[in-house]
Amino acid sequence: MAAPLVQLTRPSPRAPAAPAAPLRKPAWLRVQAPGGPNYLALKHLMRDLQLHTVCEEAHCPNIGECWEHRAATFMIMGDVCTRNCAYCAVAHGTPRPLDPGEPARLAEAVARMGLKHVVITSVDRDDLPHGGAETFAACVAEIRRRLPETSVEVLIPDFKGSEAALRIAVAARPDILNHNLETIERLYRLARPGGRYPRALELLRRAKELDPGLLTKSGIMCGLGEEWDELLVAMQDLRAQQVDILTLGQYLRPSTAHLPITRYYTPDEFGELKRLGVAMGFRHVESGPLVRSSYHAWEQVERATASA
Repeated sequence: MAAPLVQLTRPSPRAPAAPAAPLRKPAWLRVQAPGGPNYLALKHLMRDLQLHTVCEEAHCPNIGECWEHRAATFMIMGDVCTRNCAYCAVAHGTPRPLDPGEPARLAEAVARMGLKHVVITSVDRDDLPHGGAETFAACVAEIRRRLPETSVEVLIPDFKGSEAALRIAVAARPDILNHNLETIERLYRLARPGGRYPRALELLRRAKELDPGLLTKSGIMCGLGEEWDELLVAMQDLRAQQVDILTLGQYLRPSTAHLPITRYYTPDEFGELKRLGVAMGFRHVESGPLVRSSYHAWEQVERATASA
């Protein structure tokens, strides 16, 4: 691992200072409204196969671009989460029982779309013994059975720290295992009350220990109230777990009921974060205002593999 660029101290806990008034969205965050032919076709496909996407449920700003390129991130195990993160637009409450036919329908969608790389994520299912790890494994297996040339990326929850659940997910042999850190340690209790910062790092470390050849990935949102040095500490914490791929993007507030945006990072600042991340030793860093965890994921795996 590359040596840290600077010696950083971890700031003492304090609440983030919200802006006095809502910040005006800068020009570089404006995107074209979705509605092209591929977008509409994919929307019909998802409804026909009774599937969910995080693109829709989390109000992703890139949905128009990605769906026009016939790329989507599937969200399994329903559209209701057992947690209530303060930045997330996904509904929370009591989920429905698991659908045993979902893995087959997901593989059917991947086949119809002709995907070379597929991303699978889920709501948190703390109501299940292994947090739904078996469903992740079933989806990977079904895609591999039907489309052995398609690479598979799983964006997993923390499974409440269950090593047994993580073993199930890793044993499915995804090409990339992703778990997003999301924010700095100081803001975890506020932004992600159901999660724990050390637990997220431990999951990524254990995944690499279970399969040293597995590509691991994580992401951080910018603009929740973190300081620049705190952001660099979080990046270094991820690299210390031997994480291979890092994504950095601007937090966008889904509604007035969610945490406010404390600042907008400029494209130049995201460029500097990318430079620093590469210097820390990440194989690939995707950094930009509109970057999300699975944004151009098919390119990320190619670049990370090429730099191995």
